[in-house]
Amino acid sequence: METHALELPVWTTFPFAGLLLSIAIFPLVVPHWWERNRNRAIVSGAFAIPFAVFFLLRYGKAGLPHLEHSLLDYVSFIALLGSLFVISGGIHIQGSLAGTPLAITVLLGIGAVLANLIGTTGASMLLIRPLLRAIHRRRRKVHIVVFFIFVVSNCGGLLTPLGDPPLFLGFLKGVSFTWTLGLWKEWIIVNGILLLVFNLYDQAKIAIEEKEGPEHEFEEVLEHAPVRIDGAFNFAFLGGVILAILGKGQGWGNGGVIWPFGPQEALLAALAVVAYLTTKKEVRASNRFTFHPIVEVAVLFAGIFTTMVAPLVLLNTHGDALGVTKPWHYFWATGLLSSFLDNAPTYLTFGAVAAGQLDIPVTGSQYLAELLAKGEAGAVLLTAISCGAVFMGANTYIGNGPNFMVKAIAEENGVRMPTFFGYMAYSGAILLPILAAVTFLFFA
Repeated sequence: METHALELPVWTTFPFAGLLLSIAIFPLVVPHWWERNRNRAIVSGAFAIPFAVFFLLRYGKAGLPHLEHSLLDYVSFIALLGSLFVISGGIHIQGSLAGTPLAITVLLGIGAVLANLIGTTGASMLLIRPLLRAIHRRRRKVHIVVFFIFVVSNCGGLLTPLGDPPLFLGFLKGVSFTWTLGLWKEWIIVNGILLLVFNLYDQAKIAIEEKEGPEHEFEEVLEHAPVRIDGAFNFAFLGGVILAILGKGQGWGNGGVIWPFGPQEALLAALAVVAYLTTKKEVRASNRFTFHPIVEVAVLFAGIFTTMVAPLVLLNTHGDALGVTKPWHYFWATGLLSSFLDNAPTYLTFGAVAAGQLDIPVTGSQYLAELLAKGEAGAVLLTAISCGAVFMGANTYIGNGPNFMVKAIAEENGVRMPTFFGYMAYSGAILLPILAAVTFLFFA
């Protein structure tokens, strides 16, 4: 979709900043009021609707394509997350793993691999409930869910375009399906360190629990029931989601040209509806499945996608003024913005900045293929952008769609998750040192 360049004043970013502050502050000051999705929708709309009205009245036909493009991205985003949420919610892994550090580390490792096959959203929704059952007897469990978000919901999904939405958008812009497999070194370093840190940290936590609790309590943590899968036919629907994504990118049935907006989204919605109607109610009941988490994501991200038009336009217009020229600049600039903007459009924004740096026009749909055609100079910039978007989407609850859903499901199951800033304290203490090491290893 062709958009027109706009010159926006900086203050047009205030609605976006205000919405982010609301998401951070309201759970602290009015926690019970904030729990209702209706109230979240009121806050989201209070920022998004006035901004959209102003934007259209002020910029007219020049502003309409920007809002329209963001709306279509939002629909595609929710169609993908919603279909994976509904389908995986119909797969019940019976039994439970032991709630020990080793068993949970193995589960996180499996999730990191699975994220590349069915996406970070699919892997998160499939594994979060078995994880919560495994740790339900643990006294200290918040850090376990936080590491789950780090690994399964974000950092694990670096190796394929199916893994994370930014990489899927890159696939649509010309990055080959296999190119991201070349990021295996970065994937192993980050996820390997995270799993090691988690295991050591969790061993220290469980040692404290063993001393504090009754003698028999630790034996209960070790207990596990045989694992079997109900609703396994839903894996076929997950396969359908993967085929729909591949079909759009490869232009199946459309002469090799990427599908326009609509067919993929309709297929994803149809797969979700059929999966929901054909799954036994008992299976979803066993998963404690409700639509509350996906509704929470939908109402908040509706406001985020609307109000983030202003900061994204400013970045597109003045990106070269940021002084972003070196790979480590791209890694941190993409990553830090991905922590607070949705990481998918942020990925494309800095992809466009990198293309401009190498004199590649971004008017065509395959400009990232042209960027990679520049050889090492283009590949290292796109590597930095890809890693920044995927890894640093874990820095906040709003950096990537699955983060909020995992948080909501954990809270529905009695885990008191950290506040917005409390979660950032975890990511600051654990993720940032690892990302600093990645900077020196790969991008300095």
